[in-house]
Amino acid sequence: MKPVYFTAALCCLVIQSAQSQTAIPVPDTLSGSSITLTMHQDSVQFFPGRFTQTLAFNQYSYLGPTLILNNGQNVSITVDNQIGDTTNVHWHGLHVSPRNDGGPHTMILNGMSWTPQFTVLDKASSFWYHPHFNGKTAEHAMRGAAGMIIVRDNEEAQLNLPRTYGVDDFPIIIQSSQLDSNNQFMPFGMQDSTLLVNGIPANNGYMAYLNVPAQVVRLRLLNAAGERTFNFGFIGNMPFKVIGSDGGLLSAPVSATRLRVSPGERYEILLDLTTLKGQSTYLVSYGSELPMGVQGGPTMPMSPGNPPMYSPLNGIDYNIFKITIGNPTANPVTSIPSALITVTPIPVAQSNITRTITMTSVDSLAMDGPFYFNQQLFDMDRIDYYIPINNTEIWELTNNSMVAHPFHIHNVQYYVLDRDGNLPPVYERGRKDVVLVKPNETVRFITKFETFTDTLVPYPFHCHILMHEEDGMMGQFLVVPRIAVGLNEVAALTKKLLLYPNPISTNEINIKLPEDNYAPLDIKIYDLTGKCVYVTKNTHQRTLGIIDLPAATYHIVASQDGKFYQTKFIKR
Repeated sequence: MKPVYFTAALCCLVIQSAQSQTAIPVPDTLSGSSITLTMHQDSVQFFPGRFTQTLAFNQYSYLGPTLILNNGQNVSITVDNQIGDTTNVHWHGLHVSPRNDGGPHTMILNGMSWTPQFTVLDKASSFWYHPHFNGKTAEHAMRGAAGMIIVRDNEEAQLNLPRTYGVDDFPIIIQSSQLDSNNQFMPFGMQDSTLLVNGIPANNGYMAYLNVPAQVVRLRLLNAAGERTFNFGFIGNMPFKVIGSDGGLLSAPVSATRLRVSPGERYEILLDLTTLKGQSTYLVSYGSELPMGVQGGPTMPMSPGNPPMYSPLNGIDYNIFKITIGNPTANPVTSIPSALITVTPIPVAQSNITRTITMTSVDSLAMDGPFYFNQQLFDMDRIDYYIPINNTEIWELTNNSMVAHPFHIHNVQYYVLDRDGNLPPVYERGRKDVVLVKPNETVRFITKFETFTDTLVPYPFHCHILMHEEDGMMGQFLVVPRIAVGLNEVAALTKKLLLYPNPISTNEINIKLPEDNYAPLDIKIYDLTGKCVYVTKNTHQRTLGIIDLPAATYHIVASQDGKFYQTKFIKR
């Protein structure tokens, strides 16, 4: 089927009479040193017929409040799980320790809570939170368990920028989903045709609108879709300024009429609406301009046996929401600064190593995966990289599949060096944690792994198309200390301790070293908060009694003659 092309203006004329209009809600905010997020089940009637079963935080029926954090602030966030399933929450883009990160190894059982505590080390920018429990990420996130995080700092506060939340500074969470005939989310559906903006329908007979003042306004754009890339712009190619990417402000505003945003990415833009009082415009996704292979662009021919992937939104231009321009506020921002902050990319000469990651698929024509990093699928017990603390590294990503992949790495922000040897677009030259790698493209970035070390709990890296991630397009790494004797001891940590049974439903577990000389062992067991919950020293026992350990996931470390062995186990 050929892509459908039409002008945004014509689209507006067609839909305005047919669609019911709904104001885009602005989520409430939570701030302070102690925050509680209660994740719960709910339901919403998005469309006529059955209510859609959803997940949400606190008082909301879908999504959650915006967290306002300040650089340098110490914060404690209690996540209370009331969804009837095991889950967790990841602070996407924040630089926190792996035990606070909410990656796949963190587990919050139903009815239990998790309280990460950390100092906010990030620059002013827009981040977000969402579940990241292995095997449940897509289901829980697509059902609505997500929200935005805004970090503020003193440097950004000195700039004349819109920052009055909900007045001239707006969080915009855009999702595309596939719902079945009973209006229920299909986490792995590739025929996504339902658009949601801040949790309300924006198409299929509905039109979302945002009331803004006639002045300079700030939109914090978050692509929270499971797979779709948006190519943002405004009717009539109205120009806007890009001022920030995933992890911070750019050095200066970048003029643009288009902005490609893949799943997981965030960008902050400014619109100068000072002369447009009483008028309106539309945020549009110009999908007709996306290349084939980027989900959201023209649909590729399908090979036999693949599930249906065609969405009526693919390869066309469509409105996302209407912007209605009213009276200016009492103290409006009416100009855009020519410079923002000093952005200092890491010099290539400082890198210690280049790591190469090749993205491939199960066969050369596969469109639905599974997709691999370096010919491997994710294994919770395999550590792909041991990275010494303070290493500066170049990661080279080559996509040999037919599908574009938004690559996300936890723990760090990075700087994109080049795309196929060419400088990236100017708006991509700030701090990033997601980068879209197109088919047959090589992207390089540079980053520094600093602040946190942990020899037990890893950070993941993965494709942020949730179906790809759940199918195994994910790896993990440990950031480890630089020990005085070098990395030999770190290499010893790669040795896997063998346990059986695992998972266990009894009160005993048997251990086996891959090269056991039956000398005494020192054994420690840690829960996922890092607390040591079991210690035995100088023991010849290979069967451990763990009757006092509650059901949870644990890390176990055994040492013998200066060598270390570790693994993870689950007690049911």
